[in-house]
Amino acid sequence: MRQKIVAGNWKMNGSKALVQQLTSRIGSEMASLENGVGLVIIPPALYVPGVVESSSAGFGVGVQNIACWESGAYTGEISAAMAIDIGCAYTLVGHSERRQLFAETDEQIAAKVEQAVNAGLTVILCVGETLEQRDAGTAERVVSAQVRAGLANVSDDQWPNVVVAYEPVWAIGTGKTATAEDAQAMHVAIRRELKSIGAPADNVSILYGGSVKADNAPALFAQPDIDGGLIGGASLKADEFMSICRAVPGGY
Repeated sequence: MRQKIVAGNWKMNGSKALVQQLTSRIGSEMASLENGVGLVIIPPALYVPGVVESSSAGFGVGVQNIACWESGAYTGEISAAMAIDIGCAYTLVGHSERRQLFAETDEQIAAKVEQAVNAGLTVILCVGETLEQRDAGTAERVVSAQVRAGLANVSDDQWPNVVVAYEPVWAIGTGKTATAEDAQAMHVAIRRELKSIGAPADNVSILYGGSVKADNAPALFAQPDIDGGLIGGASLKADEFMSICRAVPGGY
């Protein structure tokens, strides 16, 4: 059975005060969640230790990026082993901002995925098309290629450590959101691609991200192949984030 997950990606936002405020509020409200959803908080790396201190409340903690190398002379990089050492269980890989702003290639992303799963982290592989690609009718082909390339080095026993997050680039931070039906269609395509590369597709959680808010989360999460969300700006507001978490259907 696939796990339902809502992960909050803080991006380059945060402070010691915000860590204390948000984690305390989220931790205190987790007991009221009755839908079995798994919560993950992914702050900037400097604030991971502060979030980990509060993670006894039951939520997971992740880093926003890891290196494609195991260790060595790579100033400024964070290895998968280091992430685990400070208490992380998750890492994002291949977020569109990393692909676009830092020119990360499919080969680098695949290497990062390999480092993550080899170390025992659960990797959340981010995939998604631009508006130009969607308008050109190539969205499904682009996203399927990203899935195939990013997961090329995953072995059969490592699939339990893989989550995919579909984030249409045109919907990230823009206020635009794919319709629930469009998002579901792409999730079906992703699951089909997972099956084609030998993954246990029906057991891999696929999250939707892209301007998810409390008011559109119920329709998105009601879709049969959407297993939760990767939340950006809304994860910085405790009320909004917890409302999104409550929108995940129960019984999982």
